[in-house]
Amino acid sequence: MQQPTTLEKPDFGPKWFWDLDYEKIDWQASYKTVIARIIERGKQQQWQELVRFYGLQKVVDTLKNEIVFLPGYAIEDACSYLPIKKEEMLCYTKKQSRPAHWL
Repeated sequence: MQQPTTLEKPDFGPKWFWDLDYEKIDWQASYKTVIARIIERGKQQQWQELVRFYGLQKVVDTLKNEIVFLPGYAIEDACSYLPIKKEEMLCYTKKQSRPAHWL
């Protein structure tokens, strides 16, 4: 299991966090936002950096228990890259429990 590497901040450029003041991001306190953003918009290189910075276990645990929404394509991508099944992800189980409109 990969352990997190302790650094001040991960190697993500400001473009990933265009809506935030990049220099003021508290990377530890904002881990849910960072993980969700990178899982949704990043590719393999950014995912590797996410795992390097936070550690595989924290990324997987956050996906399983804390992230409430991800689009379907991001759920599928996460399952293909990380050791997690979509049925284990909170965002997937919440999506399944929402009734669809009858139309």
